[in-house]
Amino acid sequence: MNLETLAKELIKIESISPNDAGCFDVIEPILKTMGFESQRISYKSVENLFAVIGSDGPTLCFLGHTDVVPTGPEELWTHHPFSGEIQDDHIYGRGAADMKGNVCAFIEAVEIFLKDHSLNNFRIAILLTSNEEGEPKDGFIDELLEKLKDQGEKIEYCLVGEPSSSERVADTIRIGRRGSLSGSLKIIGKQGHIAYPEKIINPIFLVSDLINTLKNKEWDSGNEHFQPTSFQISNMHSGTGAGNVVPGELSMDFNFRFCSESTSNQLIDQFEAVLNELNLKYEVSWSLSGNPFLTTKDFFINQIIASINEITGHEPVINNGGGTSDGRFMVAMDSEIVELGPLNDSIHKIDENVSLTDLRTLRDIYIDLIKRLAT
Repeated sequence: MNLETLAKELIKIESISPNDAGCFDVIEPILKTMGFESQRISYKSVENLFAVIGSDGPTLCFLGHTDVVPTGPEELWTHHPFSGEIQDDHIYGRGAADMKGNVCAFIEAVEIFLKDHSLNNFRIAILLTSNEEGEPKDGFIDELLEKLKDQGEKIEYCLVGEPSSSERVADTIRIGRRGSLSGSLKIIGKQGHIAYPEKIINPIFLVSDLINTLKNKEWDSGNEHFQPTSFQISNMHSGTGAGNVVPGELSMDFNFRFCSESTSNQLIDQFEAVLNELNLKYEVSWSLSGNPFLTTKDFFINQIIASINEITGHEPVINNGGGTSDGRFMVAMDSEIVELGPLNDSIHKIDENVSLTDLRTLRDIYIDLIKRLAT
């Protein structure tokens, strides 16, 4: 099954996170035909597929996911979000760029390589999960990696297929990512009739000073690899539904995307210090999705840069911005981790799409990379 056909078939599957919804049922037989040995490992609500070819030697692992975010209003899409329609060399649909298209590019790259080459003292692995986009409560691949380590698995090189490119394909690679720390805050006031301000404590007023302080606070200065830690508020809710009642509490959800200059504990301490300085009565809970990671060894990075230069004629820049990725979990394997994938301009948007020409370019880069590592 060629890249285009496989991408179309996968995009048609409504694999809203944390559900694979049958993508592995399509992919696994293809890998087995190529000679991969595979296993399904499930945790909580999440399915994972781990497939390996080759008996010994260092391992190159392609890390990806088959789950997608919700579509948003389907009527706003030019093509149905689960149709896989092709127009002007672009394939449309939820997950086309993030990242079913690139899963297909790597699978075809391995297939083409194996037609003309044998694996001697080298292994190729494909690790796919159904919950990269979802919530920690549903389970991530960290538990899977612990099981693989217990089985004696070692992954030296990990290529994460997330959409890293900015203006043209392969113009950007990532060798690290910021951490993600989320929190839910409840500011406690005193409910009462709006006409008696002396008898109430309005949490909406209280939060105004807090927001201003948090908005202007510098958490750290960043470093050569990461931009400074950022703070954002994602949701806020208060009110009783009545126009003449001041609410007794306000809820606020927020997130830190933090660099390696800060730890999650430092950010928690700083945040709670602000609350205490403002004399707020509050409750807060925290959820750490992942710590920052950075690949400091340069061998794998240099091989990828060389492959990009060979296929495209240009050298990529290194930019470690953006959100988190499952690459953060590969730190447990002591892997050299690099992210390289298609353009990210349409991901999570209406009319998500990816250029088929770009996917073929990525496929050719991956083929060249495998040759450099395995031969």
